[in-house]
Amino acid sequence: MGSGHGGMGHGGIGHGNSSAGEPELTPAAALARRRATWILAAILVPLGLVTLVAMIVLWPSGDRSGLKLSNPYAVAQGVSMDTGTVQTVQQSGCTLGQALSQCTVAVTQPDTGGVTVQVAMNPDVMVSHGVKAGDRIRYLNLSRLQAPSAGAAAGPAAPSYVFVDFVRTVPILLLAGLYAVVVVAVARWRGLRALLGLGGAYAVLALFVLPGLVEGKPPLLLAVVGSTAIMMGVLYFAHGVSARTSTALLGTIFGLGVTALLAWWAVDAGNLTGVGSHDAASLVNLGGKLSISGTILCGLVIASLGALNDVTITQASAVWELYELAPRTSARSLFSSALRIGRDHIASTVYTVAFAYAGAALPVLLLVMLYDRPLLEALTGPELVEEVVRTLVGSIGLVLAIPLTTAVAVAVVKATGAARLAPVPAPEAAH
Repeated sequence: MGSGHGGMGHGGIGHGNSSAGEPELTPAAALARRRATWILAAILVPLGLVTLVAMIVLWPSGDRSGLKLSNPYAVAQGVSMDTGTVQTVQQSGCTLGQALSQCTVAVTQPDTGGVTVQVAMNPDVMVSHGVKAGDRIRYLNLSRLQAPSAGAAAGPAAPSYVFVDFVRTVPILLLAGLYAVVVVAVARWRGLRALLGLGGAYAVLALFVLPGLVEGKPPLLLAVVGSTAIMMGVLYFAHGVSARTSTALLGTIFGLGVTALLAWWAVDAGNLTGVGSHDAASLVNLGGKLSISGTILCGLVIASLGALNDVTITQASAVWELYELAPRTSARSLFSSALRIGRDHIASTVYTVAFAYAGAALPVLLLVMLYDRPLLEALTGPELVEEVVRTLVGSIGLVLAIPLTTAVAVAVVKATGAARLAPVPAPEAAH
């Protein structure tokens, strides 16, 4: 079996058994292979150049002078943001506004050393999660602003240390490390390349798409150009340069175009304003050229990339594997067999997309249920409509990408795989 290792060398379809040798290419087979390669290159190379030029033209300048942004994690003069480890949790008298109250305080050992301090905990945090000994927390140190004045009456004072957030660095890094180890252990070098490609994808988002939205660049162009650049980089880097990968890329770009057009129509026709959330309200108050509806449009397109890439690369691989098992299968039969696989994938992927969005919006779903509103009104209301549109738009794009990817894969594999076919013996010779 070892001789078949690495058997995707010729466009992802040729066996690596060099000892057995490959049949000589007939002139017709060689012409078919060259034609398929040139057709793929004639489509993808200009598309890559257009994407590159568009990124250069749309590249953000980095100017944020028109924004009015106050960092909620910034601290005033005389105030510091400290971290420490909780020792015990207890109740203590404190002043909240003008009223005296009982506060839950976390007796905390600062990371900088010294005596322990009493950090006033957020009541919401105590109800939802709580705090316990051993937790690492981040808190505001207001002690330098609250020096006691002479002759001040004794009594409960406003907290000098106020809880801000938990320090999650260690568990998140452990989880990320476990994820990387599992991916590399199972997928080997391809898994490592996929992780590196994911880093590149986030670099495109951070350096191109997000700053472009802030500067008021056309959101549809940002989404399409940025997503195309991401898919070209991720697919070729993770799966290698081959006819199989190029086929999947064509299907992905087609699905991406369908998704972008549907998202553009849905944002306008559905009047998706995006102002129903606290984060969107904060963005509205920034000023500048940032468009909230444009941000929603861009998000609808980018949200479809993962599932879209999944179905196209899987569908292209299915066509190649079916061809490997029966290289003399007709193009019609090969397409029908691969599409049957695609139909199963459509069903499972639609569930995956819907459940992923439902899980992310679970707190909102709970609120909608408690409001006891009619189902249709709830689904089209400001709390859920963006998730509903995101699910529908992304699902339509990936469903339509499957038959196109299958058709292109069949055409390419039949052309590039012509060299695999040995001449069929005549009936007389078979006996």
